[in-house]
Formats: sequence, C-alpha cells, structure tokens
Amino acid sequence: MSTTDNKAVNHASASTSADWRQLVQRILKAEMSKRGTKYQDLSDRLAQIGIHQSADNLRNKVNKGIMGADLLLQIMYVLNMRRIERDDIVDIFADLGHPLE
Repeated sequence: MSTTDNKAVNHASASTSADWRQLVQRILKAEMSKRGTKYQDLSDRLAQIGIHQSADNLRNKVNKGIMGADLLLQIMYVLNMRRIERDDIVDIFADLGHPLE
C-alpha cells in the first residue's frame, strides 16, 4: 500500500459509522429527488426485480442510512444510478465537517 493509500485509510478510519450512514442517506435521497422517485415508487421498482420491501421499510432504511450492500446495489440498479463518485464521497464528508483528505 502506498503512502497516499495509507493516508486515505487513516483519514477514513477517523470518521464514524454514523458519518458513513449519513453519506448513504444523502446519496440515496439525492438520487431519488433527481428522479422524482417516492418511496412507494422505489418499492414498486424493486418488486419488479423480485425484491419485496415496503415503502415504509425503505423510508426507514434510507433515513437511517442502514441497509445491506445487496439492497444498496439493488436500489442503485432500479434508480439507474451509474456510479457513486469518490469525489462526491469526499465532498459529503467535508460538508459533514469530517474531511477524508
């Protein structure tokens, strides 16, 4: 691992789990807002690929920023998200007052 990689790991470890949950929350809410997607719409889209989550359950998971990686990827898929950019992650952490770099 390079020195640059070690610095990134050290900064990332200084952030809390709550910060990472807030990152998930912000990213998903922003993507849903861009697309005008409500939680019931998200539930319906997930059901189309065989994933059954109620709108209330999704709202709770997104608002808490806590979900499994599989559900996160499924949500990204049904929202047609192309990627999560590293720079976006860095920017959100900076907004939270916990810069990663």
